[in-house]
Amino acid sequence: MEQLTFLISNFIDLSAEASPWLLLGLLIAGLMKAWVPSKILSKHLGKGNSAVVKAALIGAPLPLCSCGVIPVATELRRSGASASATSSFLVATPETGIDSVSVSYALLGPIFAIYRPFAAIMSAIITGLFVAMVKEEAIKSPVSEVENISVSNCCPSDSHQEAREKSTASSFDSVGQQEGVSLKPAVTNACCATNPSIAIATSSPAAPPLFDHYIEKTKTGVYYAATKLIDDIIVWLAIGLVFAAIVRTFLPAEFLLSYGSGLPAMLLMIVISIPMYICATASTPIAAGFILAGLSPGTALVFMMAGPATNISTLGVIKNEMGAAVLIRYLLGVALCAIGFATLLDLGLNAFAIDITKQMTHSHEMLPQWFGLVCAALIAFLAIKPLRKLVL
Repeated sequence: MEQLTFLISNFIDLSAEASPWLLLGLLIAGLMKAWVPSKILSKHLGKGNSAVVKAALIGAPLPLCSCGVIPVATELRRSGASASATSSFLVATPETGIDSVSVSYALLGPIFAIYRPFAAIMSAIITGLFVAMVKEEAIKSPVSEVENISVSNCCPSDSHQEAREKSTASSFDSVGQQEGVSLKPAVTNACCATNPSIAIATSSPAAPPLFDHYIEKTKTGVYYAATKLIDDIIVWLAIGLVFAAIVRTFLPAEFLLSYGSGLPAMLLMIVISIPMYICATASTPIAAGFILAGLSPGTALVFMMAGPATNISTLGVIKNEMGAAVLIRYLLGVALCAIGFATLLDLGLNAFAIDITKQMTHSHEMLPQWFGLVCAALIAFLAIKPLRKLVL
């Protein structure tokens, strides 16, 4: 009974910790959907190694955690970003950020504040290149989204519409030749007669004011985030938080410390970090505790890299959006990079006789719990369709 109470308490704490950043991620994704044309994203984050580097550099400074990055990465993928660029973004964004760098400097010192974002960006690029090795036919295609839903319900694609018009025209020509008259086909579907944007513009006597146009686009993006996007990720999010609560409840820190440091401890840290939810900022004080308790800085770095970049929610979305082949290479890239950069850190500190513990201070709470609980309650409300339909 006591463990069940502890499990529920951990689940609530994790939900409160993740929810503010998840809401931020949903808001960014919704606004990106409304304001950023898909052509721009597909152009800069499409195929090629340069797209992988761009995605890593774009994602690195964003203050999003491993749950908050999910809706943003999902929208990137559906807007035309390649699987490799999306994977790079998924690694770089949760592993580091402006907020986590500042906390790293405060709690772990200048060496970690510099080395951590460098390792995160390089890890993202290497993982993206790993994913780029997957053959394109083995990668799951992104879900097709049509900007104007009302138009998409009645209009076929351009190629189908053109074929149908040609077929109709040939039928009329044959009839016309038999009757000795010239017949031309009328428009078969008024909805598809003109470009949707032109139809909308000409249907009203005057264009709306510019400010109203901005407000409407923003409302559309927020509505998309609060409905379609949250429906797509809520199941994996809930599964991930439950797994993270189980790991936190039944796997005490003393178990990790008993394995000491070195490759065995790093491998164990990888295995533990995969199902765990932890954001880059929150992982910093925990890593500081590991180091003070005797774990090597490199082993703690594995936790700070693999923990934010991998959790059940993220892995589920990767498999759902891009397929199992991408998921395998994503995990392989994150694990190898975390162990590799952690080993280099330990070797460097030993070579120069640097003691990290002398640069460390005490941790502190980043956001008040009541704020996190309010955000968690809002997400739960939006996830229940009958309830949100009362206000949306």
